[in-house]
Amino acid sequence: MLPLVIEEQELNRLPVTIDQDILSGTPVFQGTRVPVDALLTNLEAGLTLDAFLENFPSVTREQAVQVLEFSKSTLLKLAHQS
Repeated sequence: MLPLVIEEQELNRLPVTIDQDILSGTPVFQGTRVPVDALLTNLEAGLTLDAFLENFPSVTREQAVQVLEFSKSTLLKLAHQS
């Protein structure tokens, strides 16, 4: 299996901040202290995207959708490599 290559430009477009001074470097949505993992954890637990956004009002719908689209495209790249 070839290693998955994610272009730096693609990563730079994500609405995500990784900073050691914010939650010890945990990836968070830009302009917030909400971990990106919270989105996936909430969806896994059965919450809707709307419910997640209600629970974390500092995260915009656009930010959440961008992260989900990135996850989807990354998984599709993996599928095409096998």
